Amino acid sequence: MALLLIRAMNKKKALNALADMERHAKLTIVGKPKRIDISKIADVTKRVIKQNPRDDIKVAVLVKVEENTTTSIMNIRKTHPPAHVIVVSEEYPEYEQLDNEFDSLPVFQGYYSLKSQNRNK
Repeated sequence: MALLLIRAMNKKKALNALADMERHAKLTIVGKPKRIDISKIADVTKRVIKQNPRDDIKVAVLVKVEENTTTSIMNIRKTHPPAHVIVVSEEYPEYEQLDNEFDSLPVFQGYYSLKSQNRNK
């Protein structure tokens, strides 16, 4: 299981990036995406991308996917989502903190998985 951190300029781009993760990257989202405060993810963003994060990011979403870290990275590389997607692997010290905090975060409203809708048909 991997954690994805989606950083977007607005809600619409974050929703499109989530859809791209399922549709084009073929990742399976577990549970509901959660909204996370941008200030809480500044350190992990800096550590992963090795530079200061952009100032125009307004929305941050944390997502769990069924696939492992390597598969997630390889599949996301093939896509061009309209937001910045960071795969937070277990090797980062922030992984455990984000994973533990996941259940207490508010649900990111507006996203509905196409995969779950197709399973019900």
